[in-house]
Amino acid sequence: MFNSRVNLDCAAGLSGPGRAGNPSSPHTEGRRAKQMLEDARTVIARLVEVQPDDVIFTSGATESNALAILGIAKKGDHVLYLPSAHASIVENMRLLAQRGVDIEELPIRDGRVDIEMLKQMIRDETVLVAMDAVCGETGIIWNTREVREIIGQKVLLHVDASQAPLTEKITRAHFGADMLSFDSSKVSAVRGIGVLIAHRNPPAGGPLESLYRGGGQERGLRPGSESPELAKAFAAALRAAALDRVKFRYSAEKERMRLISEITSTIQDVYINEGRVQAPNILNISLPGCDTDYIVALLDEAGFAISTRSACETDSEEGSRAVFALTGDKERARSTLRISWGSSVRSSELAKFAKALAKAVTFVKLHN
Repeated sequence: MFNSRVNLDCAAGLSGPGRAGNPSSPHTEGRRAKQMLEDARTVIARLVEVQPDDVIFTSGATESNALAILGIAKKGDHVLYLPSAHASIVENMRLLAQRGVDIEELPIRDGRVDIEMLKQMIRDETVLVAMDAVCGETGIIWNTREVREIIGQKVLLHVDASQAPLTEKITRAHFGADMLSFDSSKVSAVRGIGVLIAHRNPPAGGPLESLYRGGGQERGLRPGSESPELAKAFAAALRAAALDRVKFRYSAEKERMRLISEITSTIQDVYINEGRVQAPNILNISLPGCDTDYIVALLDEAGFAISTRSACETDSEEGSRAVFALTGDKERARSTLRISWGSSVRSSELAKFAKALAKAVTFVKLHN
């Protein structure tokens, strides 16, 4: 009888009680890994109020969005999407267009999807509407349930909800969605894992199709060995966010109002880019005529990490696509700053940031 186990099913030579095996393997380490993976799947399913079989692990929201979009639409179909959404939605829509799918942008009016115009855009060929729940750049909370009511049950609604968990309910019913994307990096320091929430037998259209072939993992939709450790950490972070949501939302609402007051009272010609309903922990401003990339660098030196737009689009010379879609103003889109925070950021730190921002803006204006 062996007193300890040696893992000979690991080419890297790594073994030990702290390391999970391959969840597809039949040995003890594999079974433990499978249990860890399925426990995480169950936790997430309960939080989103779906069946565990609806939870498909991916590498993050980008892959989840790609699977939801490319796995549904076919040549000759018609799909609608929010032009201010994350690049993983917009770029995959463009890829669909190259494949013969008819794509159209959802109309925006007063920081909402224009429901009256949407009514006129739905066709017999419409199979999918893709949008986000919370805009990652502006913090706008989109009217997904109103969209659901208009498109009915014959059209699938995919919602990228990766920015929602810190301040919003994350149940599928809350968004009125058929498919949802979540990303661990938006609720924790853990990167490299996300989920797509999707019915095995969707209420409309055909079943999802995998983007590539491999093993049969994740209902065959996401082939490749899963990471039980990342899944466990993601599930724990998502549950912690749900428990802290009401408390954090309340404090973030007050902090956002205070931050806007401090910024607008010390900086001239500043625009707040927002909609009717806002995530309280995201603030997007425009400073026309200012080099906001330079301001970001100055604030970085001062110890504050902010951005001008989505990290996935920092190489764009057109500025913030989300702000342009909202305002139609190219100058505002080229001069944005995106400020966001979590529960670990203190009120005193936000106050110091406001002062550092005013100082940086003054310096940049003087040296223009």
